[in-house]
Amino acid sequence: MRGAGLVAGGGPFEVVRGESGALEYVNAPRTLVDFVEATWAHGDRPFLVAEEVVWSYREFFAAATALARRFTEEYGLAPGERAAVLMRNRPEWQVAFWAAQFAGLVAVPLNAWWTEGELAYVLDDCTPAVLLVEGERWQTVRGWARRHGARAVVFDGDAEEGVERYEDFPAPDPYGAPPAVEVRPEDDATIIYTSGTTGRPKGAVATQLAQAGAAVHPRFHAAVAALARGQVPGTGPAPVALMTYPFFHVAAFTHLYAVMAAGGTVVLMPKWDADTAVRLIDRHRITHWSGVPATALQLLDAAERAGNPLATLTQLSTGGAAPPPALTARLGERYGARVEPRTGYGLTETSGGVLAHFGDAYRADPAAAGIPAPAVEVRTDEHGELLLRGQSLIRGYWRDEAATAAAFTPDGWFRTGDLAVMGDDGRIAVVDRIKDIVVRGGENVYCAEVEGVLHDHPAVADAAVVGVPHPVLGEEVAAVVRLRPGAALTGGALREHAAARLAAYKVPAHVVFGDVPRGATGKIAKRELRESAGVVRLGVRSG
Repeated sequence: MRGAGLVAGGGPFEVVRGESGALEYVNAPRTLVDFVEATWAHGDRPFLVAEEVVWSYREFFAAATALARRFTEEYGLAPGERAAVLMRNRPEWQVAFWAAQFAGLVAVPLNAWWTEGELAYVLDDCTPAVLLVEGERWQTVRGWARRHGARAVVFDGDAEEGVERYEDFPAPDPYGAPPAVEVRPEDDATIIYTSGTTGRPKGAVATQLAQAGAAVHPRFHAAVAALARGQVPGTGPAPVALMTYPFFHVAAFTHLYAVMAAGGTVVLMPKWDADTAVRLIDRHRITHWSGVPATALQLLDAAERAGNPLATLTQLSTGGAAPPPALTARLGERYGARVEPRTGYGLTETSGGVLAHFGDAYRADPAAAGIPAPAVEVRTDEHGELLLRGQSLIRGYWRDEAATAAAFTPDGWFRTGDLAVMGDDGRIAVVDRIKDIVVRGGENVYCAEVEGVLHDHPAVADAAVVGVPHPVLGEEVAAVVRLRPGAALTGGALREHAAARLAAYKVPAHVVFGDVPRGATGKIAKRELRESAGVVRLGVRSG
């Protein structure tokens, strides 16, 4: 493999087997505090950009260390207590998160789109000692904080009895140091709750060592990608990245870690809008874009409408869901080799991306998910389920021994719930979620494969596939499709398109035209989709 020297003895990504039996990086930070302190040298380089506000690395560190000292010295919070963060993407989110790390607290990023009831369930589960909330979302957790007597800091909010406003705190000391708290590799660093699309969210607990490993993975894949382009890893200008993932999502961590390690700049968006993204790419000379496949396609559509060449863009990366195979071809047709395509694979339980696929290898095999990072082991069981073991995996689910035991084998392999195929070249193709297989008359139909074919039709903007009940076959294939503005297409024509590329049993028996429901992180809301698709069998709204 190109870049084998990177993992050799003494190399930057050398690994050894740790006490738990999992592989660990040798020459790398062991905690998130170690990782972030290593980036202090970036000093006055711009780090976070939000509209007209620019935070340098130096300003960010001063703010994070000052808040961390307030946690320990003013509030008396002890290592291991939880700090919940509830904000949209804004610089203060990062200040709050890293302050928790400096203070030895366990950061709990909360989904900013959850309702009051959903938030109350998670807060009851993790029982945070402090809430770090932006003003516009304070009302959704105010009642819980009052009932439980939890301390709260509100960012950009109104004054209220018993609540401190972040803006009222003294200006950070630019020479201030973090609190004298020992943060150990085995300590918990984060509790990130699963999306809850198949039930109640579970709190995935990652240790400091796990998150430190997650911060190394993207650096390795970036180094291998550079070598594949004939470049020396770590050289060239620092990246300027547009952050489209919400900060509470693990994909955002992977993206952010990579940029921070290189001393790059992260440009924030309050909410996703493709036309705004095109303008931001021009204004800030964005080099790296990353997001879910649905927003990537929207970005390319917006750029084409505007006749904008995205002249500064050098990398477009997708994660969070399987990208349609046609995405790489579309990038190549419009931008040639200038914009490098990337994709990958990761889960909340892996603390972000653990597989990556990029450049010419991705163009040649767009169905694969890529190669694993060095501190990640992969295998499949007798059913084809992908199993993972390595440094960045969580230690288990918060206060849920039964769920932890069900998810891990006795020797520490995590059951992903995904079906995968291992290639001879070490690349892995993630075929589909086990639960997203449609079993039609005894034949397995992989929803992701059918969705990719539907995306290939020029009139299709988005597509999702599920199984619906059938009295004889057990299940049959149904598709929900959103057309591009102004496009006209019948279900029959789309089925003909699919039939030319798929075996007959894989072709959707029903096509519904409408919106494809997606969650806050861009994943298809399959449960909601199945409920809406249930009417398809009766012929309602089918094409």
